[in-house]
Amino acid sequence: MVSGIPVPRAPVAAPPILSAQGLGKAFGKFRALSGVTVDFPEGGITAIIGPNGAGKSTFFNLISGAVPPSEGRVLFRGRDITGLPPHRFARMGIAKSFQITNVFPHLTVRENVRVAAQARNVRVPLFRDRSAFPELTERAEALLGAVGLGHRLDRLARELAHGEQRALEIAVALAAEPSLLLLDEPTAGMSPEETRAMMDLVQRLAETCTLILVEHKMKLVMGLCRRLVVLHQGQLLAEGTPDDIRAHPEVRRVYLGKSA
Repeated sequence: MVSGIPVPRAPVAAPPILSAQGLGKAFGKFRALSGVTVDFPEGGITAIIGPNGAGKSTFFNLISGAVPPSEGRVLFRGRDITGLPPHRFARMGIAKSFQITNVFPHLTVRENVRVAAQARNVRVPLFRDRSAFPELTERAEALLGAVGLGHRLDRLARELAHGEQRALEIAVALAAEPSLLLLDEPTAGMSPEETRAMMDLVQRLAETCTLILVEHKMKLVMGLCRRLVVLHQGQLLAEGTPDDIRAHPEVRRVYLGKSA
């Protein structure tokens, strides 16, 4: 307070939903990631980008709990979750979809998501007849409608096109009711039409949960994400808004192949 006049305080930044603190990973003598420290804000979409070999997939595997770091910590809402098994991540509200599609090919689209919804509910016996739990089927059908697969409910998962299988995997992840959804190259191997459909889906999902996605298509995420994290040779190169990243001289040099 100055001369009896209250001094306005700067707004307090909201705590991050996820934090990486000094994360590193070595595979034998090869160091894939070194000392990466970055916070991910709650809400919206953050993309992790970088050229091939930048360490994106390794970083994704560390923050998703797929593999433990060699050093550093991962915090979710301020809680240290480093080294916890993947099912503990899911129980806390962290879901993930990997680059390689991971669904049950011989189950129908509806059954894939219903099983995931049933596994989420510890009070529901996993192998009890589905007719005993109509709410799970309703939940599965609602999720499939949300990802654009409402017309494919009775198709076997193996019969879906590649883009549809990726959408199915996201529906399976959403069955865990996550507050944070991690996507590893969601458009990998997709046609331009499938890519547009996936990006539309990602935008819709960001209305209800926080998304962090790994992507190597920089142009694709520039108009989609509110924040970008750039990795290069296993280290953090830059972070900021799309405009920040476009103007960053080192990003332009190593990723875009342009001088400042």
